[in-house]
Amino acid sequence: MADRKTWHSSKGTPAMVEIEVGMTGTAELVVEAAHTAPRIGSGRVHVLATPVMINLMEAAALAAVEHRLPAGHQSLGTHLDVSHVAATPVGMRVRAVAKVTEVAGNKVAFKVEARDEADLIGEGRHRRVVVEVARFDKRVQAKLADRTKE
Repeated sequence: MADRKTWHSSKGTPAMVEIEVGMTGTAELVVEAAHTAPRIGSGRVHVLATPVMINLMEAAALAAVEHRLPAGHQSLGTHLDVSHVAATPVGMRVRAVAKVTEVAGNKVAFKVEARDEADLIGEGRHRRVVVEVARFDKRVQAKLADRTKE
C-alpha cells in the first residue's frame, strides 16, 4: 500500500484529501453500567463489553481520518481482528487509539488498541473503505428494492 492517497470524485476531479500512514485518532469513555456485558447481551460479568471496546476502536479510527475526507465521502468498517485481553470495571476510563498503517486506493488499514487506567485491554487490526455516500446509498437502496420484488 502507498503512504498517502488523494481521492477523486465520481466525475474524476481530485478531491485533494490525503490520508497518510502514521495519522492517529483517539476515543475515550468512562465505563458505565450501560457499557457492560450483561447490558449489551455479550456476557454476564459486569465489566466493559467487548462490543463496546470494538466500537471505541472504530470511533478512534474515524477520528484519525474522517476529517480529511472530501465532502460527500465517509469511511466504512470492513474488517476487525482484535483481542480483548483484560477486564475493565465500571467507573474506569478507557482510551482507544487507532494509527493508520497502510493506504491503498480507497482502503485504509489501522493498528488499534484500547487501554484502561491500569492495563492494555485490547489490540488488533482494523480496515476501512472510503466511499462516496450518494453512490453507496444508491446501491443500498437498490438492494432493498430488489428484496421487495420477491
